[in-house]
Formats: sequence, structure tokens, C-alpha cells
Amino acid sequence: MSTETKPQKHAVRDYFHKLLDMRSNMLSYDELHDMMEENTIIHGANMWILMMAILIASIGLNVNSTAVIIGAMLISPLMSGILTMGYSLAIRDISMLKHAASRFATQVIISLITSTVYFLLSPLHTATSEMIARTSPTLWDVLIALFGGIAGSIGNTRKKTSNVIPGVAIATALMPPICTVGYGIATAQLSFILGASYLFLINMLFIALSAFFVTKLLRVPAHTEVDEKRERRIKRAITIAVIVTVIPSVLFAGLTVYRSVLEKNADDYLKKEFVFSDTQLVQSNVDLMDKKISASLVGIPITDARISELENKLKDYDLGGFTLQITQNKSLETEADGDKVTIAVQENTIRDLQSQLDAEKEKNAELTKDLETIAEHTIDCSALTKKASEIFTDIDEIWCGVMYSNSGKYIMLTGKTDRELTPSEEQVLCNFLSQETDGCTPVVRIDTPVQSEDEETETESDTEVSE
Repeated sequence: MSTETKPQKHAVRDYFHKLLDMRSNMLSYDELHDMMEENTIIHGANMWILMMAILIASIGLNVNSTAVIIGAMLISPLMSGILTMGYSLAIRDISMLKHAASRFATQVIISLITSTVYFLLSPLHTATSEMIARTSPTLWDVLIALFGGIAGSIGNTRKKTSNVIPGVAIATALMPPICTVGYGIATAQLSFILGASYLFLINMLFIALSAFFVTKLLRVPAHTEVDEKRERRIKRAITIAVIVTVIPSVLFAGLTVYRSVLEKNADDYLKKEFVFSDTQLVQSNVDLMDKKISASLVGIPITDARISELENKLKDYDLGGFTLQITQNKSLETEADGDKVTIAVQENTIRDLQSQLDAEKEKNAELTKDLETIAEHTIDCSALTKKASEIFTDIDEIWCGVMYSNSGKYIMLTGKTDRELTPSEEQVLCNFLSQETDGCTPVVRIDTPVQSEDEETETESDTEVSE
């Protein structure tokens, strides 16, 4: 038994080894090194392509077009330099690292100049949502850069070209943050400069780090031997750089989650607790910084006891540190304030009616879908009866009907005939019913005239006489 188990274990191990082997179909070490060396050389064509990509990305950010930004990321040549820096650090080729870093720094400077000049000349100076999204990097951006860098590093070492590198360029989004930095410089907004620079730093560092680890996993031989002490110093420097870069993103991620939870809790609190019979909530505001919830009510003023009850309810929604500020219509003294309240009530009523209308539309759509489904599976018994009468002329008084049981749906055909049907004739009837009803289970009941005792005796006598 053990001799049979061993080959099976080897077969399973070989299968998973082939399935997860990163070294299959990879470039030779020399080919990989030559490609990385090529990435350290500055070509005029690449710089022009980079400037065009920067301009396209800047326009996409300026007009808030995601599709245009994606197009710019697809043609950007920034990724290769970052992968080369991680590779050269892994094989301890300091000369290649310096050349790759120099080329990448040149690309960054050109990108910043191009994007800054564009935003200085652009008539659109308002920050779009695409720009603002690049100013608050979180832990998720770190993970995207890390996983994207691993995929890009593996794809970069394959013999056959694939769509991995363009996909990584889109996922890690190197172009939008650097263009956002240019926007911050052009409009003198420090928050955009710092936030977008940090996101660009995260992407660059973790893509390079991924390339470093993948190169180590592929066992690419080092070009120079480094003593153990220097090796520890390099690892320590990498670890410190990673920790220093990750810590702010973790804090940002925690803050984002915290704000999201508070906003949801406050929304639930307002929807569930501010429901009154003769009073309506027309406006609300949640200030997370000052921990204050403001609510404007119209209608019969609620009592102080009810307000105290609402304040005590805050802790039930994990909003214990928040204060509640309620403004009621009794404090509206001017006609302009009354008009504002009237407009707010009307807008709130319109929103409620629109919500009800949307709900009714969804319900009607579901009912229509159900009716269409029922219609598709409905059997026209009248037409089926007529068709059966025209085909099976030997059978009189044919009628059809649908029956249901625990096991499913049946189609039943009954009729009368002067003679008993043979099994083959009954099978023809069953096949006809099954075909006409898309596979519904057929049931056939054909009656024959019942003979009286005199007729049976007469029939037997006739038989004897003939014999």
C-alpha cells in the first residue's frame, strides 16, 4: 500500500509544483538582465511618450474623465524604471540602480513640469473628484501597489508578452497622483501636493519592493558579493522605509473606516428616531469634527422631554460623544425663514414621493417579470384539444387539462373510442402531448364502451357457432 501511495504523492506534488512554478516560461538570466539594462537608458521617444501621457492624464483629471485617465496610464512608460530599481537592488548591482534611479528621477521631473504647465494654462481650476481621490492614500493603496507590483514583476520576466504590465499600470495608477501634484503646484495648494506625493511614493516604493522580492524568489544570481554586515544594513534600511511609508496610510485607513461608521450610525439615527406624526425633519447635518448633529424640524414643536429622549438615544447608535442641536419652526421669525422652511418641506415631500414612486416601479417591474415567466409556461389547453381532435380522428370527445402534484406538472388527455388502443398508439399520444407542452409529463385516459352481459353472451355464442 505504501508503494502505491508514494507515486500518488509525487504526482500530486508535481502537479502543484507545475501549477505554481514562477520559473516556467521565464526569460533567461542574461535576457532578463539585458532588458533591465535597456530600461536604464534614456530615449527621446520615451520622454515624448511620457509627456503626451502626462498631458492626457492631466486633461482627464481636469475634466473628471476616468476613461481618459485610464488611457493615459496605458501608454505611460514609468513602470519599467521602478521595476528595474527593485531588480537591481535584489541582484546588488549598484551601478544599474543608480542609472535606473537617475532615469526615473528625470521622468518624474519632466512629468511635474508638464502637468504644472498644463494646469497653469488651463482655464479650469476647480479640483475634481478624481483629483481629490488622489490626496488621501490609505492602506488599501499599499496593498494594491504591493499585489500589482508582484503581478507586474512576474509578467515582466516572461518570454511571451502579456497584458499584465498595462493592467498593473492601471491598477497602481502612477500617472494621476503625479499630475495631481502638478495641479497642487500650479494652484499653490499644499494639501494636494503632499497627499498626491505620498500616494505616488507608496506606489513607487511597493512596486519596487515587489520587484525585489520576485527577483529573489526567481533566484536571479547576484552580480556582486555583499558581506553579511552590509546585507543586514540593506535589509534594515528597506524595513525602515516600508514601516515609515505604511504607518500614515494605516492611520488614513483607520480614519476613513471610522468616519464611514460614524456617518452610517448618524444616518440610521436620523432615519429611525426623527419620525414624528405632526412634525417633519426637513434638514440635517452631521459634523464629524465637532461631533455635532444638527436637525431642523417643521410642524408641531416637540417637547423638551422628547428632545432629552433623543439625546439619550445617541449612545444606542455609538454616538455617545455627539451633541444634538435641534431647530424648530417656532424660532423662525422672518418671512424669508418661513419661505426657506416651506421650500425645504416641499423638497422633502418630493423626495419621499420619488422614493415611493421608485419602489412602486421596482415592484411593477418584478410583477411584470413574474407574469412573463408565467405566460411562457402556460399551456393553451383549448388549442391543444383542437389540434389533438384534428390529428387523432378515431378518438371522440377529446379534452385536455393541466394537473399539479407534489412531483410536478402533468398534462392529461381523455377521450372515447370504439376499440381499445394498443400500447404503441397510446405511446404516440404521449409523445404528442410531451412535444406540444415542452416536456410536460403526459397522462392519457381513453375510455371504451362497456359491454352488457347479454352482449357478452351473444358475442361468446357467435364465437362458438363460428367455431
